[in-house]
Amino acid sequence: MTTRRTTLAAALAVTAALVLTACGSTAAGPGAVASTEPVQGGELTFAIANDPISLNPSGTGSGNDTLYVTRQLVDSLLYQNPETGALDPWLATSYTSNADATEFTFALRDDVTFSDGTPFTAANVKATFDDIIAAGALSQAVSSFVGYAGTDVVDDHTARVRFSTPNAAFPNSTASVALGIVGDATLKVPYDQRADGAALVGTGPFTLKIYTKDTATVLTARTDYAWGPTALGNDGRARLDTVTFQIVPEAGVRTGSLTSDQVDVAGGIQPNDVASIEQAGYPLVSRGNPGVTFGISFNVSHPVVADLSVRQAIAAAIDARTVRDTALNDSFAVATSVLAKNTPGYADQSAAFAYDPARAGKLLDAAGWKAGADGIREKDGAKLRLKLWWITNFGPNQTSLELIQQELKAVGVDLQLQSGPVPDFLEAQKNGDFDLVWGNLSRADGDVLRTTFSKATTRYRIDDPALETLLQQQLATSDPTARDAVLAQAQARIASQVYQIPVHELTSILGTQESVHAVTLGADSRLDSLVAAWKND
Repeated sequence: MTTRRTTLAAALAVTAALVLTACGSTAAGPGAVASTEPVQGGELTFAIANDPISLNPSGTGSGNDTLYVTRQLVDSLLYQNPETGALDPWLATSYTSNADATEFTFALRDDVTFSDGTPFTAANVKATFDDIIAAGALSQAVSSFVGYAGTDVVDDHTARVRFSTPNAAFPNSTASVALGIVGDATLKVPYDQRADGAALVGTGPFTLKIYTKDTATVLTARTDYAWGPTALGNDGRARLDTVTFQIVPEAGVRTGSLTSDQVDVAGGIQPNDVASIEQAGYPLVSRGNPGVTFGISFNVSHPVVADLSVRQAIAAAIDARTVRDTALNDSFAVATSVLAKNTPGYADQSAAFAYDPARAGKLLDAAGWKAGADGIREKDGAKLRLKLWWITNFGPNQTSLELIQQELKAVGVDLQLQSGPVPDFLEAQKNGDFDLVWGNLSRADGDVLRTTFSKATTRYRIDDPALETLLQQQLATSDPTARDAVLAQAQARIASQVYQIPVHELTSILGTQESVHAVTLGADSRLDSLVAAWKND
């Protein structure tokens, strides 16, 4: 190592050692001799921030870190190619759709088995999808099945999925982890008892060996796996023998564990660590996240923020570029719409979110909110005090929100920040215990607007017939160009009604040892299948 690398590792290793003493040294670090040919075998240790919470693929877990793990255990009918956006074969060799996007017929591979040795057939597709429907609100995937009328087992290797109303987004949905196919042994266990993964039987390249809550999840390669997506470059057995997802909540500790060679990959690299990691010679894997951008959304059932003028004022008081420049860096784009720029159907709405604190003040004045003695506005004896919930799983969130808090205070809004882990955040959303929410949602399809803002699925209590019509229309439009036009109208409606204030886009960043290869991010910018990953120690 150079002096710079040694200094960086020494500065961060002390903290890392406090929680990673059991890991040992697992990688060669910068300067390792790179092999030009993939190596078979080896162990990969991957540091993530959060416990998965649930290893049930369609269940509700802790977000991206959950999907990093479950992606390795289950396969999907289709694979969305991150380079082209195309839907490639995986468990299904092909699919067809009828003219009005109400029926999708999947031709399935005939050589796939589950980890318990049972064959994969169309009956498993039907059983998995029916199980998601039966789970209802317990499943994160149920929103993909709007209008679901059933799955027909045409024969062992042909499944037809039917909808009572058009669902043009469904093929894309089948590429997600949440719609990963599980075996009969899994479905025999009650849905709410599958979180620990003990019953999980999938067709993925790895199987669960050990899950220790808040500590680690250890996966073992299947020796008979032979159906990985062509785009990943390995359709056979995973090259690694084991993968261990180590829970390391603190971002600085994850960085330190990487630079002190205690882990092979560190997830959730924070913007302020990027330059030092690159300078020390550790490769980064990064990709902008498609889907809903990081921003503020409103619980419009609460009277204060039900007032459009108040929402418009809050939007005008926030300087998104300053927030980005302060909390992040140029790797993270300033958001210009509720959708990130690399999301199919993106349309620029930046004109609706110009920074104008003077306008914010005038809007609040007109809405009856007058400045009090302490500078916080009042109306009918009540302070303009709002509660915003946010999750602690992305380091820059706090800096972003503290700056936004200052910007809103400057126009007389008292923003109260309430943070917590994912389960607390989800519970607050379920109960409606918030005025505003800070967050994002990664998905490589514009239908993410429907799953976020539709009356049937929204966490924000939105009841807007004009928006609902657009969200359902895009779902019923199979022509991509026409669908993009409808999605643009939906974004314009969300912007004009200020249901969400876009602030910045997310970029997923992994740090790796030089000895690690073929660790990639998928179309949704989450960890892809590790079937092709390898190490040269």
